[in-house]
Amino acid sequence: MAKIKLTKNELKVQKDALKMYQRYLPTLILKKQQLQTEIRDIEDRAKAVRKQREELEEGFGDWIAVFSEKNAFSEGMVTVSNIRKGRGNIAGVDIPTYEGADFVRGDYDLYETPLWVDIAADYMEKAISLDLEADVLDEQVRLLEKELLATSQRVNLFEKVKIPETKANIKKISIYMADQQVSAVVRSKISKRKIALREAEGSEGQVSPV
Repeated sequence: MAKIKLTKNELKVQKDALKMYQRYLPTLILKKQQLQTEIRDIEDRAKAVRKQREELEEGFGDWIAVFSEKNAFSEGMVTVSNIRKGRGNIAGVDIPTYEGADFVRGDYDLYETPLWVDIAADYMEKAISLDLEADVLDEQVRLLEKELLATSQRVNLFEKVKIPETKANIKKISIYMADQQVSAVVRSKISKRKIALREAEGSEGQVSPV
């Protein structure tokens, strides 16, 4: 605990600080709860997106198995040319949002390439888009978890350090000032008693005129 001045001004400073901590603590606690809820919701959405991606891949695998030309579709046939992202805000935290992606398809011979390749390319674009969406959701979680950590640290600081410390300072200063006030009253009474005694002794020592 830092050393404090045992003065009236310092008492006011400590009381003002306590009011500030007590005013902001509920807001911090609410923000912490909001962040925790949002993180859980986003993680659930990310799981749902990845589940959809797995189902798409499984369905596509079953579908393409009926064709004999499995090797007709190459990985380079679909590439991402642009990822469209927006900006959002959750509990004061700026986060990226996924708004889609633009794709480029490789050149292929219309005569030599099977007709189902276009359908396969559509599947591939959808799968890649789901992967990109999940990645953005992961980034949202990362940013919110970072803010949650900072907010939790502030809550702990206020609850476990600042508020107890400030209350202790107020108590210490108040006790000191009360003791000083009592001492001042006692000294005043003693001074008055001494003065009264001196005046009484002076009166007794005076010689009465004949």
